[in-house]
Amino acid sequence: MSVKVRFAPSPTGKLHVGNVRTALVNWLFAKGQGGQFVLRIDDTDVARSTPEFEQGIEDDLRWLGLVWDQRENQSKRFDRYEAAAAKLKADGRLYACYETSEELDRRRKVQLSRGQPPIYDRAGLALTDAEKSAYEAEGRRPHWRFKLEGRRVAWEDLARGHAEVDTASMSDPVLIREDGLFLYTLPSVVDDIDMGITHVIRGEDHVTNTGAQIDIFEALLKDSGGGPTPGFAHMPLLVGEDGSALSKRLGSLSISDMRDQGYEPIAITSHLGRIGTSDPLDVAPSIEALGEGFSFSKMGRSPARYDVADLDRLNAQALHGLSYADAQPRLAAAGADLGEAFWDVVRPNLQKFADVYEMARIVVGPVTPVIEDAAFARAALNLLPEVIDAGAWSAWTQAVKEQTGAKGKALFMPLRLAITGQAHGPDMAMMAPLIGRERIAQRLAGETA
Repeated sequence: MSVKVRFAPSPTGKLHVGNVRTALVNWLFAKGQGGQFVLRIDDTDVARSTPEFEQGIEDDLRWLGLVWDQRENQSKRFDRYEAAAAKLKADGRLYACYETSEELDRRRKVQLSRGQPPIYDRAGLALTDAEKSAYEAEGRRPHWRFKLEGRRVAWEDLARGHAEVDTASMSDPVLIREDGLFLYTLPSVVDDIDMGITHVIRGEDHVTNTGAQIDIFEALLKDSGGGPTPGFAHMPLLVGEDGSALSKRLGSLSISDMRDQGYEPIAITSHLGRIGTSDPLDVAPSIEALGEGFSFSKMGRSPARYDVADLDRLNAQALHGLSYADAQPRLAAAGADLGEAFWDVVRPNLQKFADVYEMARIVVGPVTPVIEDAAFARAALNLLPEVIDAGAWSAWTQAVKEQTGAKGKALFMPLRLAITGQAHGPDMAMMAPLIGRERIAQRLAGETA
């Protein structure tokens, strides 16, 4: 069977790490199996969906390397959902209900007070045509519920193993609202059937929904000669580094914001693709390699802990392994391309790519030197070699040590501060030849250069 999966975001906001982890795992599974990845925009709520958010979703996925094989918009498929609803109504599986939210809430409270489960009592099924007409005359419009079979629905979950849901303990789900808007469930099932989706991969918070959806799949496929229902995988959810719910923080973890903050795509995908698995939390050589190594058998059952410190470490790791050939276009675009030698010297110190701009400024200036001991700086200047090459730093600092008596931090820190204006940075023995004798001399003399 050729694998085909889908990612169906709503264009009502920015993509955040929670959505992207779902998209990523779908993509990794499909590509690891030589299958297809479908981007299906869930824009049935036309009032809240915007072209700007839709474009943002595409931009974020492309930037991460999650390129799709097929692209669909649910807003262009209302005729298919209407046809599916008509079939379910004709088969007696979709029925009209007229209760208000206040009436339903009162019923639930009564059920709870009696120790009964707060599930819908199917009062809508008992309504006569006259009662329905009376409700309509009041100005009420029906919402439509799907009649569950009330049985145990079982499947072999790729992530959780054997799974079962007892639909007898569930309320019949609402598929169409009073205003005629299709809720997510029906369009999703219809599209999965029409598009030949073989596997539905999502968070474990959808396990109960899956029991109802399998019922809907079977109802729509009945007598149609359609294929089997898809396979399912329900991943453990993301939590914060302390185990707390991540949902309240997702707004600050949008992919567009992370891009602006300087994170590398491969660091984000390696992090989201490997947390909560048995794989080492290291940067993958490429997103394709990440897919080749993906397996649900590596995924644990505990929640995956999203730790920004891990992401920062992976981001640095990605930059430290970035070749000059790959970095050069970005360096050139920022006016910071000082050659391969410069890149090789500074990249071990990068946490974000933007750090390279400050390091380029240290090389070409202007730098305002930090000189705390003018006598020490003058002594160092008088001993500065005429030629600053790879071996000059060691010989020069030894000479300064012998003349001033300074050693260790008292020797090296004043030289670094005077030459770079910074307390930390790349290896000075490698930086000094890049800066050059003229600038080093000017800075030791207290000049901005």
